[in-house]
Amino acid sequence: MTMRDTDRALVQAASAVAKLRCRSATHTLATAARTADGRVISAVNVVHATGGACPETVALGTAATQGVAELETIVTVGDRGRSLVTPCAPCRQLLADRYPALRVIVGNPEDPKVVPVTDLTPPTPTRLPCSHP
Repeated sequence: MTMRDTDRALVQAASAVAKLRCRSATHTLATAARTADGRVISAVNVVHATGGACPETVALGTAATQGVAELETIVTVGDRGRSLVTPCAPCRQLLADRYPALRVIVGNPEDPKVVPVTDLTPPTPTRLPCSHP
């Protein structure tokens, strides 16, 4: 899939949230998701001894709270915005189940790629533990 200008802007949005909000061990990753109508929803993860929540899951809850029916593209960044992070296996499955046409930005921050979420999902549903820190 081709990187669009709006995809680059989405990476910048997630990076800005990471730089601003991911300053402790409690919040280490940021996600930005673009809705079908062009709005951007951002979220951070919540790290806790009980497991916490991945930023993709928080973004889905935020989208639902705002009445969003469809997400188009999503990206997660770490290291205060300096790296792109592929969603963990449970989040990939959740994203694919909820939004099968979702585009995911992954790879090297200098040369990011856009892939369909279905290309990232495991072949069968899993109950793997989250691999995000």
